[in-house]
Amino acid sequence: KGALELLTEAVRMEVKPFNIKITTIAPGDFATNIASSRYHAPILKDSAYKPTYSNILKMMDDHVDGGSDPIEMAEAVYKIIQNQEPKVHYKVGVFMQKFSIVLKRILPDLVYEKMVMKHYKL
Repeated sequence: KGALELLTEAVRMEVKPFNIKITTIAPGDFATNIASSRYHAPILKDSAYKPTYSNILKMMDDHVDGGSDPIEMAEAVYKIIQNQEPKVHYKVGVFMQKFSIVLKRILPDLVYEKMVMKHYKL
């Protein structure tokens, strides 16, 4: 995701003289069937990661299942493409999902890492 943001910024500057607008959208959790088609490595019974990996997969699935209405995302995309001067980056989702992106940028790395690890019970 970070690489995509940087690539977007670079391409955006390169194509600006041609009146081409490039942007990214960081979506929060939306209630779609994306989790059902997600590819993930098999959970091996003798893996040291089994408990953590299983719990995180379940938590991610729960977040998607309880996510916002995907129509909100579609409306946000429509609004963005109607904008003559779109921002470089957009965040779409519930407040805490958007705010976590802000926190990552302003908090010291180790503080943010500790928060994420606590959230995912790592």
